[in-house]
Amino acid sequence: MKQTGKRPSAPFGVLTACALLALLWNTATARSQQQPLERVQTIPLKGPHGRLDHLALDATHARLFVANMANASLDIVDLKNGTLLKQIPEQKGIQGIAYAADLKRLFVGVGEVGVCNVFDADNFELVKSLPFPDADNVRYDSRTQRVYVAHADKALAVINGKSLEVLADIKLPGQPESFQLEKDRPRLYLNTPSSYQLAVIDTDSNKVINHFPLTLARANFPLALDEAEHRLFIGCRRKPMIVVMDTESGKEVTSVPIPEDTDDVFFDARRKRIYASCGAGFIAVIRQIDADHYEMEAKIPTVKLARTSLFDPEIGRLYQIVPRHRDSAGPEVWVYQAKP
Repeated sequence: MKQTGKRPSAPFGVLTACALLALLWNTATARSQQQPLERVQTIPLKGPHGRLDHLALDATHARLFVANMANASLDIVDLKNGTLLKQIPEQKGIQGIAYAADLKRLFVGVGEVGVCNVFDADNFELVKSLPFPDADNVRYDSRTQRVYVAHADKALAVINGKSLEVLADIKLPGQPESFQLEKDRPRLYLNTPSSYQLAVIDTDSNKVINHFPLTLARANFPLALDEAEHRLFIGCRRKPMIVVMDTESGKEVTSVPIPEDTDDVFFDARRKRIYASCGAGFIAVIRQIDADHYEMEAKIPTVKLARTSLFDPEIGRLYQIVPRHRDSAGPEVWVYQAKP
């Protein structure tokens, strides 16, 4: 038989199948390479080695407030220019910060001193120091102009943000940690890791109205809320996981393992994601499939002990606090943009 030197043509169906497989492969590869968070800015701070704690945001003036515990200072960061504007000293044991935009005030929990310091947000002068032992997490409710300060022993203080009068001191079933407020009804959810519970508080009556026990994990510190789906996202350190809980029944719906030592958790309602900053050196990104189903989407490497952060849902930016490490002259703020 005479050889023509030409290979026989592949059937059309085989070519189509190969092209489809190639397309699927390329699409999957592109998706795997696209990280849900892109680091877009690094802002240097000042201070020694050591722990940094929570943050607050003034979005109107593009300012970030940082609890620089290692430096015993309240740090004010200019996000537009990426610079450290000011450090307010003598804040030993600084932990929680809340910014009240309508009152132009900062409320700062200073644990070792045992006060909640109130600063004027324009000139940063001290307005008043309210005594609360081991003051920690602080939240502001713009709807009621009330400030909530978690403090020892097993209490949550309620303050009139305008007059600075202490309205109540709610007794809790355990030492308080992170808490979240609903926007549409008078409800506050608060972690009490010492009693392995989550407390539900009616903010009209300032009373604990329910206790939800944790059975899947312990050391429940950070907390985030999906108000639309009635879901709480509870960051636990033993075992390290996010426990998903129904706000109405207290049922533990499911859980997702995460890296160790989480201290801040946020819910991105637009992208249906949970962000958990973990001291093991990662930001865990969890995808919400629906209200009852979740999966790990990515683990973004950071630095050991970088366990506190703040998420701005309006522009989709996550501000990660990174302590001083071998590649830096001091601590830093790493700014991430959520994608897409």
